[in-house]
Amino acid sequence: MRVAIDVTPWMSKPSGMGLYVANLVQGLTTLQATEFFDLELIYQPRLKNWLTRDLAFPEYLQPYSNLRLFPFPVRISNLFIQFPLLSAHYLESYFNQADIVHGTNYTVFPIPGRRKMTTIYDVSFVRYPEYSNSTVRAYTDRLKKCLEWTDLVLTISHSSKQDIVEYLGVDPSRIWVTHLASRYSPVENPKLELSKPYILFVSTIEPRKNIKALISAFEYLKKNYQIDHELLLIGQKGWLYEPIFQQIEQSFYRSSIRHLSYLTDAQVAQFYQNADVFVYPSHYEGFGMPVLEAMTLGTPVVTSNTSSLPEIAGDAAILVEPTDIQQIGEAIFKVIHDRPFRDRLIQKGKEQAKLYSWEKTAKATLEAYRSIL
Repeated sequence: MRVAIDVTPWMSKPSGMGLYVANLVQGLTTLQATEFFDLELIYQPRLKNWLTRDLAFPEYLQPYSNLRLFPFPVRISNLFIQFPLLSAHYLESYFNQADIVHGTNYTVFPIPGRRKMTTIYDVSFVRYPEYSNSTVRAYTDRLKKCLEWTDLVLTISHSSKQDIVEYLGVDPSRIWVTHLASRYSPVENPKLELSKPYILFVSTIEPRKNIKALISAFEYLKKNYQIDHELLLIGQKGWLYEPIFQQIEQSFYRSSIRHLSYLTDAQVAQFYQNADVFVYPSHYEGFGMPVLEAMTLGTPVVTSNTSSLPEIAGDAAILVEPTDIQQIGEAIFKVIHDRPFRDRLIQKGKEQAKLYSWEKTAKATLEAYRSIL
């Protein structure tokens, strides 16, 4: 069996899709020592590199000997999806060594004579188009086109599988769930020189993450319980982030709310391990990796009772209604005020996190490959 997997989403500082691809490739590469399959890594150049004819593989991919360049950037190769009959001959000749082609960015090329699978992480752009920009919403038409020739869909939670069935009309027998895992391991001597305890949020700063509700819950705690904590938001700015920062600026407690952008993994892990509580009130998640990261690092979790979050958290977190400010606030107060309860939540979280590993993700993916041959 020979698998060609798209590694284009893998960046030098991976997050989201890139983190999944990086860890999946590393896991599959390890499995090659004991399993009988070949792996080919397909990489498409960035548009600006392609325009300058800089087709070198990025440094982080160069240790792999099984690299292959597909010499078109994504914006150009999307035409192969739009006009499948015109591109079929070229794609067939290019991928003629592969038994399976795995697209990792919601798409897969229409290659005749090859088994095709794609990873769909979530359908937030269909369920909640108000939380997406025009580029992300364009995924919908392209994805629906790809599903016409996709043999198997991979997704990252049973919640996402249910959404793919409901919103995209895919037969559930064509969908395979492969859970993700944490990027972090506990850090030795994780202490930070901070003057006050803090409540932590880690993810992209965008409306879907429901950060405005978290800020309101923090204000509720300050007003009603006079907590000494700060609110620390770690993450890069996504889209439609401006109202979030406007709310911070207008808050009476703005001096106690801090935002940090991209940090190293080690730095983020330190902030997780020193937080009094991790709060993730997102409206919708395909998996909710930050919840698992917090549990792995021994941080008690308050998160939403929506989408995949109850599936991933199990009974190891306090689940709240993401639109109920008071409920979010009271859940946070329960964790930071009741230390024995907090300790029990931490222990449950560590046990829950043990259910997930990138080795399991790779093994489940390999099983999915074999299921369609």
